Amino acid sequence: MSGCVRIDVHQHVVPPGRARAIADRAAALGWPVPAWDRRSALAMMDRRSIATGILSYAAPLAAPGDVAGARAAAREVNDFTAEEVKDRPDRFGHFAVLPLPDVEGALAEAVRALDELAADGVMVLSNAEGRYLGDREFEPLWAELEGRGAVVLVHPTAPPGPMVPGLPSPLVDFPSDTARTALHLALAGVPGRFPRLKIILPHAGGFLPYAAHRFAAAARLRPDAEPGDLLADLRRFYFDTAFCAGPASLPSLLAFAAPGHVLYGSDFPMVPEDWCSGFDDDLDAYPHWQDGQLHAVHRANAERLLPRLATP
Repeated sequence: MSGCVRIDVHQHVVPPGRARAIADRAAALGWPVPAWDRRSALAMMDRRSIATGILSYAAPLAAPGDVAGARAAAREVNDFTAEEVKDRPDRFGHFAVLPLPDVEGALAEAVRALDELAADGVMVLSNAEGRYLGDREFEPLWAELEGRGAVVLVHPTAPPGPMVPGLPSPLVDFPSDTARTALHLALAGVPGRFPRLKIILPHAGGFLPYAAHRFAAAARLRPDAEPGDLLADLRRFYFDTAFCAGPASLPSLLAFAAPGHVLYGSDFPMVPEDWCSGFDDDLDAYPHWQDGQLHAVHRANAERLLPRLATP
């Protein structure tokens, strides 16, 4: 691919004041320590034909129970990222991080970020201190974001419980936690009751597309639900291709996702760039694209979600 074409909905930022916290978390997860600065991000984007990257901060903000610390960290991260976007709005956007499970703090920060910082959407983790996103306590947040037709990136995090030694959580546990929270949201009826929400599941939705028809059997556990209805709610999600656009995963993703619901993602710098180059190649070389479908994944689908990035 030549020229900067792609819109990358899954790119991360590591503010200088959070570098130590990110390094400690990476070490605890058995993962390479990421580093970020604007110059290296732009160089990566030029190498990978990315016109614009939507930045987000994909880590817990504070120790469990530290409500004040999480609120302060969310403001710090969002203010830093907004400044980066302000300097280069053509190359960057941002999804503001919210300090869940503190719903009051998350609501306040969502309103501030969307109204004052011109955020392109918000980001939440797949579980908030062990509480999954379909919990009733989070309803006020979904209602506020529904009223705005907001874009919500649900980034995976480690599930409750210890990591299996030798199996880094980002490789093994993150995909399952994505699927867990997606099913939790769907069983709670969130996608159907808040249809203006545009929820992005990274990494092709974890295990969701592959196992969606199995997961739909969960509807049989509720007298008021049908598997077909649950499948319809699961297909309301959007999916990105970060670190997963391989020859085995793409057919499942494309068979399940609704038209227009697959987006490009890089996961830079959380996943080392050389780990992902093959996935970009596989995405471009996939032999079963229909007319215009690859361009839609690279750009057009994201333009519909984020109209300010649409080309004239």
